[in-house]
Amino acid sequence: MQAQAHAASGNAAAAHESPYLDLEVVTKHGVSRHDMQGVCHVESVLYTVKKNLLLIKGITEAKIDKVLEAIQKEKENICFISLQIGSDESLGVKGLDALLGGGLESSSITEIYGEFRTGKTQWVHTLAVTAMLPAQHGGGEGKVAIIDTEVDCTLIHSVSHVLAKGAFRPGCHILLIYSLILIPLEKIAPIAERFGVDCEAVLNNLLIARAYNTDHQMNMIRDLAAIMMEEGPFAILIIDSMTSLFRVDYVGRGELSARQQSLGQMLSKITKMAEEFNVAVLITNQVMSNPDGGMTFVSDPKKPVGGHVLAHASTTRLELKKGRGDCRICKVVDSPSQPEAEASYQ
Repeated sequence: MQAQAHAASGNAAAAHESPYLDLEVVTKHGVSRHDMQGVCHVESVLYTVKKNLLLIKGITEAKIDKVLEAIQKEKENICFISLQIGSDESLGVKGLDALLGGGLESSSITEIYGEFRTGKTQWVHTLAVTAMLPAQHGGGEGKVAIIDTEVDCTLIHSVSHVLAKGAFRPGCHILLIYSLILIPLEKIAPIAERFGVDCEAVLNNLLIARAYNTDHQMNMIRDLAAIMMEEGPFAILIIDSMTSLFRVDYVGRGELSARQQSLGQMLSKITKMAEEFNVAVLITNQVMSNPDGGMTFVSDPKKPVGGHVLAHASTTRLELKKGRGDCRICKVVDSPSQPEAEASYQ
């Protein structure tokens, strides 16, 4: 399987069919590349509101209208160009894969939430390995992007040290304005050994960065979209955790509205990325105590952070709970394709 994983990692880029349509298709209608500098493909225009496109230097409202008119003329050729058949990213545990109907669904957001020590970060480490496996073994045959907000990885300040370690491919310097991090080998090695994959190959397959505040996190997601377009294919995007920085940057009920609006905008961007690049998205979430929980008949007073904004954005919601000893329980809380059910694992 190790050789197969190497072959999948090496041949994925060559076999990858671009999920986006270049603006060249509308040039015959009088639109030049110079008119839309800073915009790479048709989907970028269609998925972005005009007021945000106007923030790009050199782009005017007249240019945007010109491009939209050209896209309208070509709509028969490009209307369904981005529709793709979804696939599943295996978790490597038969019980969990069966619970989710095969694994994590691509082109959608899967949210896992639970209190501390329920195994959320362990899911991240496992998917960092299984995503590079061949499709016949439940893998995604692609790279993995991880945005860490909870210091679950080792912080590396020296870029030369990172590249010397071989943890990042040359060309990943786009993210050098951020602090780069590495997942410690002792966390990845046992998982890689279990699936018969070389640990160094796994590290070469990862792109990881640390976010320090919500603005930083949003900018990182925007930059990651450009990286996915240039260095694809990517199999999965992981954000661990989605809400921890929002709980720090927005405090009290007075800032609750602003927090939810900012969270909603970020989730909208992530959803568009998932659909454009056909990647699975896994976000981990924290929980909070419900002040009314002790006065009602609710068995569990804990609820996930993010409220209805995060609940509506997530296609699949999974709750992780502690069992006896090392046992953990995964419960399907919401899914469009799977019934509510539970599975235990270690």
